Amino acid sequence: MRGTHSGQRPYECKCGKVFNYFSGLTTHMRTHTGERPYKCKECGKAFGRSSHLTTHIRTHSGERPYACECGKVFSHLSGLTKHKRTHSGERIFECKKCGKAFTCSSSLVIHERSHKEEKRYECQECGKAFSCSSSLTRHIRTHSGEKPYKCMECGKAFTCSSSLITHMRSHSGERPYQCKECGKAFSCSSYLTTHVRTHSGERPYECKECGKAFGRSSHLSTHIRTHSEERPYKCKQCGKAFKQFPQVTTHMKTHREERPYECKQCGKAFKQFSQLTTHRKTHSEERPYECKECGKSFTQFAYLTAHIKAHNGYRPYVCEECGKAFTQSSNLTVHRRIHSGERPYQCMECGKGFYESSKLTDHVRSHIEEKNYPVNAKECEEAFSWSSVLSKHNSHWGEALH
Repeated sequence: MRGTHSGQRPYECKCGKVFNYFSGLTTHMRTHTGERPYKCKECGKAFGRSSHLTTHIRTHSGERPYACECGKVFSHLSGLTKHKRTHSGERIFECKKCGKAFTCSSSLVIHERSHKEEKRYECQECGKAFSCSSSLTRHIRTHSGEKPYKCMECGKAFTCSSSLITHMRSHSGERPYQCKECGKAFSCSSYLTTHVRTHSGERPYECKECGKAFGRSSHLSTHIRTHSEERPYKCKQCGKAFKQFPQVTTHMKTHREERPYECKQCGKAFKQFSQLTTHRKTHSEERPYECKECGKSFTQFAYLTAHIKAHNGYRPYVCEECGKAFTQSSNLTVHRRIHSGERPYQCMECGKGFYESSKLTDHVRSHIEEKNYPVNAKECEEAFSWSSVLSKHNSHWGEALH
């Protein structure tokens, strides 16, 4: 007892961690030795602590003695304690290195390893390393194909229990994680965390290449490809490759010529709803994104970002052929077609090809103007919507006369 009152921790492990009691040191040592003396008689799973075995046994019995006011029940007290923080928003475990806070200590421990780059658990199959053993266990299932957690409702199986729990909410409609800012509810806490960033403006995932920050790690992964030339998504129809999956989906519509989103103002149709939304701004003249440097405003945030780079002189996308540099990768892609002669945008009326979609759009308007002013054949007074069709008709009429 002397150590607990005085603040001393007399029992020290070789890794530097200290404990008040010898039993605490003994339990901790098992994390190094891998010893798991407490075994479940039901399924054979072993644990380093007796309390962990007690909690595990409840997964077989279904016993959940700890209930929250919202009706959710838990097999152990710590689960209820952590859950209550999702209602209160309390994050008491803070990282001293970067200030990021967590609802439970285990999440903080795992996070701290990302600063140390400590990844002790390595996959024997592919060499990938992880900061905690549970992550390695889940990863191994990607090689083995094992999906031990099965939904009783529809039979769908998952590699980890948390994925099953989230999935089961799709059947029940349960959305326990609610945003305090706008009231929107989510089926899992990670969705809420990502959503909250839309209010706070927090962008924790930063690109080391250019410094651009993102609210989601998946968005950073996609962005990183703009610096590399990796194009993992390929069109099965023509073989063209893309950096993002949505880009290949959009491209596939060019083969089908499907344009389901139509502007009520002018009748122009688009492949994506986001393109229609952007187009509508051309009618309203709404330009919400303004450059603080020169006052020029834009209809899209991406256009403003590219414009700001022009002020900074930042043009990272360089043509290998002639050395011309651009602020956006899309501009470089269009420019390369001047060298290659590629003209992927073809007019359905006359077959003329263009290296840029906007050039095709301008060209199509020339046909539409013709269509709006019907032309007549010289000999028979028959009317046509297209001058090209009239020319063919006149040539046939001339052949018939001769």
